[in-house]
Amino acid sequence: MIKWLQSVRDKQVKRVVGLMSGTSLDGIDAAVVEIEGVNQDLKVRLLHFWTLPFTPREREELLGLCQPGMSSVDRICTMNVWLGHKLAQAALHAIRQAGMRQDDIDLVCSHGQTIYHAPGNRATLQIGELAVIAEETGCLTIGDFRPHDMAAGGQGAPLVPYVDYVLFRHNRNGRVLLNVGGISNVTCIPAAAAPEHVIAFDTGPGNVLIDQMVYLSTQGQQSFDLDGQIALQGHVDEKWLSDIIAQDSYLLKSPPKSTGREYYHTAYARKLYEQGKRRGLSDVDIVATITAYTVSGITANLEQFVHPKMKTDEIYISGGGRHNRALVGMLSEKLKINVLPFEKLGFPSDAKEAIVFAVLGYELLCGNANNLPSATGAKKRVPMGKIVFPSQVMVDGSGL
Repeated sequence: MIKWLQSVRDKQVKRVVGLMSGTSLDGIDAAVVEIEGVNQDLKVRLLHFWTLPFTPREREELLGLCQPGMSSVDRICTMNVWLGHKLAQAALHAIRQAGMRQDDIDLVCSHGQTIYHAPGNRATLQIGELAVIAEETGCLTIGDFRPHDMAAGGQGAPLVPYVDYVLFRHNRNGRVLLNVGGISNVTCIPAAAAPEHVIAFDTGPGNVLIDQMVYLSTQGQQSFDLDGQIALQGHVDEKWLSDIIAQDSYLLKSPPKSTGREYYHTAYARKLYEQGKRRGLSDVDIVATITAYTVSGITANLEQFVHPKMKTDEIYISGGGRHNRALVGMLSEKLKINVLPFEKLGFPSDAKEAIVFAVLGYELLCGNANNLPSATGAKKRVPMGKIVFPSQVMVDGSGL
């Protein structure tokens, strides 16, 4: 096995599949990439990207796992294996769509699905059994990235900033890379920055509460605000928005910090929806106000923790929120700077996080640390991830 692992590691160019399922629980993103170089000399080329959507029933099952009052150890155990199969299916389909065979792929890297994240306890849990992925794809598989950073004193999140820094730093321009997925997070890279100068953290809610407002207002007929069409029809209740922000202790908590559905959960979303109804607001006004809540979290964090430390020349947005015209419009107005689509940096926005986990696994395989302590709060650089060998290694007689 060791000789086989060395032969994979020593390839100058590696073909890697990155797999990502995020807080929004809309599906599994799969990116097939070629990677070469290491650290700041890294080069990535996207060969193919696609998303395997979750069915409404699958999404509800996964959402239930994220709620301590609804979940159970037997459901977590069973869904861990089920999701491993689903992740393998996404990888195999992406490989075929890219015109390749399984043995063309050197590495599969999976983030899995976070079902609970408790950084205060140095604890986190991602499901999607790596052994199932390795067995069904026949590929060396790497995943479960967060725990090693947490063991070194970090939050285990955000993990994207390391790759943001490696791929998108600029010698002359200060860049803010904003991702609005289920949770919103920023990577802020001063011009000509060293790794320790990067500022990165979760700002608060992204689409997670907006999605729930849409779900509740349509009695489950819609699960998100397509292109921000609903919010664009509504008006923001500024007084209610101020009250919501004042009651959210996370928003102006000092970094390093990370959050998820354990804080911005469905019970909280329902409470907000009912508050809006008691105020006599229409559904479109509720969605508009909660969209403004996400925007306010982002802008308040930038003003408090980023703008005093760096000059921002460019802002790029990725994630599902990149398609929400109401959200992007509010951001541009509040920040007084044009918010650019992530595609301007040469990669599809929707593929970004899948590419990130491909790179994180690749760096581990190369023997490199792949966390960013300035973002996670870890005491030191560590090699995040766990390696699982496919049984095909033994069948081929590679041995030890």
